[in-house]
Amino acid sequence: MAFVKTEVEKLTLNPFTKIGKEWFLLTSGTPDCYNTMTASWGQMGVLWGKNVLTAYVRTSRKTFELVEQNNLFTVSFLPQADRPILQFCGSHSGRDCDKAKETGLIPVGLEGSTAFEQASLVLVCRKLYAAPLDMKQALDPAIASFYEKDAMHHMYIAEILSAYENK
Repeated sequence: MAFVKTEVEKLTLNPFTKIGKEWFLLTSGTPDCYNTMTASWGQMGVLWGKNVLTAYVRTSRKTFELVEQNNLFTVSFLPQADRPILQFCGSHSGRDCDKAKETGLIPVGLEGSTAFEQASLVLVCRKLYAAPLDMKQALDPAIASFYEKDAMHHMYIAEILSAYENK
């Protein structure tokens, strides 16, 4: 299989399923120095005249440090057969282990960032806007339950520069 660049507008996917049910790997850094994490929160759409993806990263995550340091990150959607990889990457820290070595992920350089050979779809994203979520702005008190045991999220609105399908 090989990555084939495709137009973002030609993708046929349901973001509610792709993000919320199937999850993705958010990765920042170069193949020499990167980290990845599993994410299941995000949005896709159009903002400021650009195709965008909004992703959320807890400030306690190693990936947060790399997203802060780099202008680019990738979003890699894996086939459902690779669900155990997503589960592992969502429950282990890159500070404590080499996630690629532990799961068999094969990192590949893609437009100045890192993705994975196993991905069925990769979005290369460039940060446009970043802001910490602020509980003082929460209108629904139930939101607080997401932050009782872990750090707040930082929001990244990023332009989707490229899409690659693995064919």
